[in-house]
Amino acid sequence: MTTSDYKKVLKQIKSKPAKVKKFKKHNLPKERSCGRANAKCGRCGRTGNGGHVGKYGLDLCRCCFREVATSLGFKKFS
Repeated sequence: MTTSDYKKVLKQIKSKPAKVKKFKKHNLPKERSCGRANAKCGRCGRTGNGGHVGKYGLDLCRCCFREVATSLGFKKFS
């Protein structure tokens, strides 16, 4: 189940509080405190698992890092 799927269902059953409570208990994604699933780009908000630059506290996805790398002082050698 993706992030948007459960939100669509919640909109459909919002008038039935008992069903909403049960649905949230069994179907909402688990809150994460650490790990790859919690890594989010600080610039665009992308949460993809591949290509997250967290080193030195940058917290950027690979696309945003490419755009701002030269202004941060990184050089491309090839």
